[in-house]
Amino acid sequence: MGYSFLHDMHWVLPLRHAWATPIADGFTFLGYTPFFLILMPPLYWFWDRTLFMRLALVIVVTGIVNGWLKDYWQDPRPDAMFQLAGERVEDSYGRPSGHAQVAAAMWLWLAYEIRRGWAWVAAVFIALGVGLSRLYLGVHDIDDVATGFALGVAGLLILGIALSPAFDFWRRLPNIVHLAAFALLFALVWWSWPIAKYPQGAENTLLFFVGAYGGTVLDHRAVAGQPKRPAWWAMILLGVLGVVGLFVLREALGRAGVALHIEPDAASAVQSFVIGFYVTCIAPFLFRLVGVGREPKSTPADQGLVTEEPARS
Repeated sequence: MGYSFLHDMHWVLPLRHAWATPIADGFTFLGYTPFFLILMPPLYWFWDRTLFMRLALVIVVTGIVNGWLKDYWQDPRPDAMFQLAGERVEDSYGRPSGHAQVAAAMWLWLAYEIRRGWAWVAAVFIALGVGLSRLYLGVHDIDDVATGFALGVAGLLILGIALSPAFDFWRRLPNIVHLAAFALLFALVWWSWPIAKYPQGAENTLLFFVGAYGGTVLDHRAVAGQPKRPAWWAMILLGVLGVVGLFVLREALGRAGVALHIEPDAASAVQSFVIGFYVTCIAPFLFRLVGVGREPKSTPADQGLVTEEPARS
């Protein structure tokens, strides 16, 4: 009975309608890389740099844990007959749902940072919408989504402790120590992966974060304090240009890898690192060239991920 409830997907077929499928597609898009590349950079550029790094850490750790557990459990996804044509997934396992796990961790953490009632309501609504969309599209069963939600919340509790004042001593350590820790984490994850082939997605996620971290160290040295926000129209204009530039750079790096005959996994790894560095260093530098984001160094350069107070709104 329990197995049937958690894994049988026949119940979803009568719920599908032409008007509901685009809604499900919209929610499920919130769990894909292009969405993060659209949402995250303006958060760093115009809201709060250290909040961006904390949120990036949440997403990276959650994503890597999800990939490890997928390959450890090797739980099959629902039969292809239940999967809508545009969302068929055959090259990865089901439990836990990465969309559900990342959505729970990301949006609830963002609500915690904002600390407003409306933010909690929005976070729960979006996380539930993302999880339900995976059921509607037939690419995950109830077991996959429920496990993803549970792991996302549990991971938040652990990360909340790790980012608490009890670990301020770690954030005061030199940046070289943090970079060495990232390298060690990379090696440990690689060594402990449950299957022989290390997933490129997990590797790229970690390298994006390493690139972003290296970039933010340089960015904090250029402008020690949180840069002042420009006028709203300038944020919109520069945000659009910055994100478009990111996708242009991403495409150019992909084409360069093909032209130079670089092994695809290696080219993808370099691309992820450079994109992370672009978000936190190259784009802010370009903004400063046009007079946006400049600020005299009135305080020492920050050390670590969370030395500035997060913006509350």
